[in-house]
Amino acid sequence: MTAPLYGYGMFGVNTGLMLAVLLGVFFGFFLERGGLGDPHKLTGVFYLSDFTVPKVMLTAIIVAASGLYLLSDLKLIDMNKIWIVPTYFWPQIVGGAIFGAGFVLSGYCPGTAITGLATGRLDALVTMAGIAVGSLMFAVLYPYLEGFYVYSSLGRSTWQGLLGVNHWVVLAVLYAVAAVMFYMMERFENGG
Repeated sequence: MTAPLYGYGMFGVNTGLMLAVLLGVFFGFFLERGGLGDPHKLTGVFYLSDFTVPKVMLTAIIVAASGLYLLSDLKLIDMNKIWIVPTYFWPQIVGGAIFGAGFVLSGYCPGTAITGLATGRLDALVTMAGIAVGSLMFAVLYPYLEGFYVYSSLGRSTWQGLLGVNHWVVLAVLYAVAAVMFYMMERFENGG
């Protein structure tokens, strides 16, 4: 989050870490205030009973992407200074499936587990222990998994880069997909 400001030398490492902690506290506070520290709210989407999580996620993605690209177009930030996780297609598909299974079983993702833990939920503590054990297992097994882990590398990939189109074209498609999804979720929740 602080990459552009840090990259421009506006503050040092210590200030960046303090900002990260402060932003994390506010993020957790708003997650909890929005009810997203409750595993029943989180798993509601899997039972087709509560679509709060995808609504929040879609809104966050749209606002963040639009803001970043608008600031980039206005030359207020350099998108090249924003770190994008390198794409390893098949390993990330497998990792996503494992993550999804953990999400369904526990009712938490890592961020909401920390939020649940901060509010004293024992199930969040168990989830955090599971995350720690899984991370440790991955670290121990990494030498055996490294070949697969680096398999199908696409580097720093974005949809606009892969398709060779302007980022606003990709965002327009995202807006349309989100509008359809919001409509369908609202309709489903209202019994229609």
